[in-house]
Amino acid sequence: MRSLIEQVWRWVSGIRTKVVLLSGLLLLLPFIGYNYVWELENVLRQGQEQTLMGSARAFSMSLNQQPELFERQLATKPRIEKGKDLYAVALESHIDIDGSTLDWDRYQAYKHNYGQDNVIFSRVPYRFSDLNFDLTLTSDGDEIFALVDVVDRSPVLKRNGSLRIDRNDHLVVTLTTLEGEFKRYAISATRSGPANVSLIETTISDIEHNFPSEAIRAWWQETANGYAIELAIPDWLVGEKLSFAYYNVVDPFNRDVETILATSNPRSVETLGTLLVPSPDLEQVLTNINDGNSRVWAVDKHGRVLAKTGDLQSANGVWETTIKYQDPPSGVMGWIQTEILNPLYYQILKRPPEHIVDAMQHAAVFRGVEVQQALIGRPYANWRVTDDESAMILSAAYPIKVNNDIVGAVVVEETTNGITTLRNKALEQLFNVLLAVICTGVVVLLLFGSHISKRVRKLRDDAESAIDPQGRVRHQLDPIESKDEIGDLSRTLSTMVTRLSDYNSYLEKMSSSLSHELRTPVAVVRSSLENLAFVNTDDDQRRYIDRAQEGVARLATILTSMTEATRLEQSFEHAEQTSFPLDKVITGCVQGYEYAYPQQAFTLQIKEGHYGMQGVPEYVAQLLDKLIANAVEFRTPNTSIDIQLVQHEHRACITVSNFGPNLPENMGNQLLASMVSVRDENQKSDKPHLGLGLYIARLVAEFHHGDLTIANRVTCDGVIATVWLPVTSP
Repeated sequence: MRSLIEQVWRWVSGIRTKVVLLSGLLLLLPFIGYNYVWELENVLRQGQEQTLMGSARAFSMSLNQQPELFERQLATKPRIEKGKDLYAVALESHIDIDGSTLDWDRYQAYKHNYGQDNVIFSRVPYRFSDLNFDLTLTSDGDEIFALVDVVDRSPVLKRNGSLRIDRNDHLVVTLTTLEGEFKRYAISATRSGPANVSLIETTISDIEHNFPSEAIRAWWQETANGYAIELAIPDWLVGEKLSFAYYNVVDPFNRDVETILATSNPRSVETLGTLLVPSPDLEQVLTNINDGNSRVWAVDKHGRVLAKTGDLQSANGVWETTIKYQDPPSGVMGWIQTEILNPLYYQILKRPPEHIVDAMQHAAVFRGVEVQQALIGRPYANWRVTDDESAMILSAAYPIKVNNDIVGAVVVEETTNGITTLRNKALEQLFNVLLAVICTGVVVLLLFGSHISKRVRKLRDDAESAIDPQGRVRHQLDPIESKDEIGDLSRTLSTMVTRLSDYNSYLEKMSSSLSHELRTPVAVVRSSLENLAFVNTDDDQRRYIDRAQEGVARLATILTSMTEATRLEQSFEHAEQTSFPLDKVITGCVQGYEYAYPQQAFTLQIKEGHYGMQGVPEYVAQLLDKLIANAVEFRTPNTSIDIQLVQHEHRACITVSNFGPNLPENMGNQLLASMVSVRDENQKSDKPHLGLGLYIARLVAEFHHGDLTIANRVTCDGVIATVWLPVTSP
C-alpha cells in the first residue's frame, strides 16, 4: 500500500503532471479573447452611434429642404395644454363606425378623460361619477376617427319627430376648416344606431338654420354606463382647431341642458384647442428615404409624433447585404458545434431576441431625453433597454429647422442585435480556435513533458548505475549530444563522474606515493640500526648513526610538507588583508629569483594598468614561488622562464611560462590537487616531492577570489601557468 502511495505521489509530482497543470494557463486565452471581443463590441457600438447620428442628420437635412411639410407646425403654440390641444395617433388598422368599441382596444393607452377641470357650464354641483367622458382620436390620413365614451347616469335621447336637437343629450363638434372657417356640428340620436349630424349655422336652438350634414359619419350606441359615440371626420374638413363638447340633459320633462363638458370652450376660434394629426406626406418622405434598416420618427416641437416608418425588428444596425457570416459546419463537426459547443457557449453568451417588445412602438408622444435635447437645437444620442430587457435600443435625434426655427426633430432608432449577433459569431469562432489550440497545446505539452521526463529518468538511471554503493565508479557516463539544458546536465554529470573517478584513482594511488616516499628513509633507518648491531668501531657507528639521522630528517621533511597545506589553510582564517600593488610584489619576487637561481634566466613583462588589489602580499609571493620552482624544475636547460602581468578589465592575469616537456593528456586540472606529481624516476632526487606545490598555489589563488590553471603552451613546447586575481578600481 505504501509503495502504491509513493508511486501515485511520484506521478502527481512528476514533470508530466506539472506540465499539464501549467498548460492550464492556456485557459487565460479564452478570458483574454472574451474581454477583447467585448471591447470590440463597445467600439462597434460607438461606431453605430456615430453612424446613426449621421443618418439622423441626413434625414433632418432632407426634411429641412421641404418646409411645406411643416406648415401646421409653424403655427403651433409654444405651449400645449393637455386635454385641450388634441392629437390623433396614426391608425394601424381599419376602424368601422358600427357602435362596437373592439376596434378601439389597441388605442386605450391614448384616451384622455374629461371631468371636473373640463366643465364649461353646470346648473347643479358637478359630480364626476354622474358625468365624464373619455376621448380617443386616430387618423389614417384621410379621416379622423373619434371615440367619445360617455359616462352618463341619466341618459336622455332625442324624441322621435322632434326638430329640436338641443333638448336632449347631444355632442357638438366645433372646428376650423383648412381655410380657417369656424364650423359646428351637432350629433344626436333617438336610439342606438347611426346618429343624426346637423350643421349649426347660427345657434343650436335656431331650427331654421340647422341643416342635416353628411360630412361627418357618426354612430350613437347606448351602453350600461351611458353612450359610446363613434365619429369619422374627413381630413379635408378639419383645419388647425377642434373641440368636442358634450351637452347633458338630466330631466326628461323640461329637457334643459344642465352640464356642458368639453375638451375646450367651443365659443370662438380663440378658445378652441389645436389639433395635430400625423402627416401622410411626411411619412411618405421618410419611407422613401429610409432603407428599412432603421425606425425613423418625426415629432413636432412638443414631442408629438408626426410620422413614423420602419420597425425595430429589422432595425438591427447591420447592413445585411455586406455581412457574410461563415457557413455553419456540416457533418460531424456541425453536430459537435450545434449539440455540444453552442449550448456550452451560450451559458455565458446572450442570444438576440427573436421578437422585440418595445412600449414605444405605438407611442403618440416621444418624451426621451434625446428629443428634449434635439428640440433645443442640440443633436443627441441615447441608449435605452426594452421593457423585457432583452435588447438595447440606440436613438439619435436631430433638430428639424424651417427658416432657422426649430419645428420638430427626427429620431432614428436601431437595436444592437446585429452587433450582438456579430459578437456571438466572433466569440464562437474564437472559442472554437482557442479550444483547438488548448487541446493541441495540452497534448503537445503532455508529449513534450513525457519526452523530457523520459530523458531525465534515463539520465537518473545512468547516474545511479555509474556508482556502486561503496562510491566506486563502475563506468563512465556517455554525455548527450543535445544542446538543451538536459544535454548540459548530462555533460556536467559525465564530467563530474570523470572527476570522481580521477579522485578515486588519486586516493588509491596516494598510498603508493606515500609508501614510495616513506620506504627509502625507513629503509635507511632500518639498515643503519641493523648495521649498528654488528659494528664495533666508533667510526662505523658514527657513519650509521648519521645515515639514520638523515633518514629521520627526510621523514620529518615529508611530514612537514604534508602539513604545510593544512597550516596554510588554517592561517587564512586569521590573515589580515591589506591593499598592495601587485606589480611591485611580482617585480620584487622576480628580483629575488634571479639571486636564488643564478644559472636561470628570467624575463618579466608588465603591461600598463592598475594593479592595486586587496589581500596578503606574502601569500601572493608564496604562490609565485611555487610556480617558479615548478617551472625551474621542468624547464629545458639554457631557456628562460617568462613572467607576464596584464590587466583585463577588473582582473589581473599572471602567466609563468617555461620551455620543456609537455603535460600528460588531461593532467592539467589533476596537478592542482594534493599529492599529485608527474615526475618520473629519473627526476627523483634526495629531496622528497609530494606534489603539494601547485596545490598550495591553487589555495592561495582561491583565497584571493581568483583561480589558477595550468596547461601546455600553444606551441606545445612547454607549460604555462595562468593566475587570475581581482584588482580594485583605480
